[in-house]
Amino acid sequence: MTDPLAASGIVVVDKPEGMTSHDVVARLRRIFGTRKVGHAGTLDPMATGVLVAGIERGTKLLAHLVAEDKVYETTIRLGAATTTDDAEGEVTSTADTSGVTDQAIAAAIEHLTGDIMQVPATVSAIKIDGKRAHELARAGEQVDIPARPVTVHSFEYTVRRGEHVDIDARVHCSSGTYIRALARDLGEHLQVGGHLIALRRLRVGPFSLDEASTLTDLEASPALSLSMDQALTRGWPVLDVTQDEYEALAMGKWLEPRGLKGVHAAQGPDGRVVALVKEQGKRLATTFVARPSTLS
Repeated sequence: MTDPLAASGIVVVDKPEGMTSHDVVARLRRIFGTRKVGHAGTLDPMATGVLVAGIERGTKLLAHLVAEDKVYETTIRLGAATTTDDAEGEVTSTADTSGVTDQAIAAAIEHLTGDIMQVPATVSAIKIDGKRAHELARAGEQVDIPARPVTVHSFEYTVRRGEHVDIDARVHCSSGTYIRALARDLGEHLQVGGHLIALRRLRVGPFSLDEASTLTDLEASPALSLSMDQALTRGWPVLDVTQDEYEALAMGKWLEPRGLKGVHAAQGPDGRVVALVKEQGKRLATTFVARPSTLS
């Protein structure tokens, strides 16, 4: 029996520098021959690395793939602040970094590690009164973004001193953390300014650079990184269901509760995942039906 979801799933792309996330989606539409392509977790044009894209019905899965943590490699340059907190913006101030000691850098990074309150970068996709912050900023409007709680699990780094003071770092952080804002805040804490000059995302939740494909590779050999079933069982714990329960969930019906915590991937006897389910009161209800009974 042919799987109607054979062409649906997730593609983990190693995004190249200079492309927007939307540019990547446009390329993937041509490569896979479908308009049904979307992405999760935008990367700035200067950034490279893991960009998770959904193909066909995989696009509907993206909204549920909320990665709790991410890992980045980055280089922060001290001594200059910019309008965008990265190398693409205009320099707004410069300062002499000769007096910045390793001890001061260590103290500043410690201050930015753990549970912190962070003001996102002005040129971010955060919405303020219904408009994107970056759209307001580029229109010359004053943008006041409230601080948000984020977690920097680890901030490993080395300092390079030469013409500039550069900090090469590996940051493991919660979703919603802006690495550009870390660069800005580090520079402000040291009173010399700072901005990103390189950023590479190594991991988004369970998806890593190890399984990512370049656009060139995909053009030569279009292939999903993970099928729908693989993505669902990678992202959530599995709940085995009977064939009768499988068919009920495919119709959006609820089952009796099992005492489960959190979302689970309901997998039938044939190994295919029918839906994501979560206990809601006295019901085990679907939050996303991967294989609805109407699917042909």
